[in-house]
Amino acid sequence: MEVLLELLKYTVPAIIVLISSYLIVKKFLVSELQRKQIALLHDTQDVTIRLRLQAYERLILFVERLHPRQLIPRVYEPGMNVIQLQHALLHTIRAEFEHNLSQQMYVSKEVWETVKGVKEQELNMISHIAKQLDPEASGKDLHASIVNFVLTTEEELPVDVALQVINREAKRVLSYGATA
Repeated sequence: MEVLLELLKYTVPAIIVLISSYLIVKKFLVSELQRKQIALLHDTQDVTIRLRLQAYERLILFVERLHPRQLIPRVYEPGMNVIQLQHALLHTIRAEFEHNLSQQMYVSKEVWETVKGVKEQELNMISHIAKQLDPEASGKDLHASIVNFVLTTEEELPVDVALQVINREAKRVLSYGATA
């Protein structure tokens, strides 16, 4: 019995020291892990915010390039007829859209759907106006008809609406970070 008490005298304190050491080390490791996770999250958010802002910049540039005042002078060449200018405009819009497809992973569904809608509306507007003209008429006629449509329409242009949506979301990301 005395041997058992003597053995307990040494083992009980050793077990208590072992348990307390285990708990202290565990708490330290958990807090260290949490600190590293927070630092990693912060670094990741910085990168994500930068990527999202670059996506907004590219989409703004894309939408601006879709506006007829930017698009037609870039595409029109002297001597084009209506059908040639129409095809060149439609091809340019589709090519630029395809060039910016990857941006959808960085922006909200609302922004991406708005950008897709603008593309479709611009394609439809050009096709609709071109159908009203003689296909062999001068490309200047299509140019003038599109400009006239843009200037006389009472509704807000899809390009302007898209720019507002993109700007609003970009400002929200700047204000609230990557969680916006």
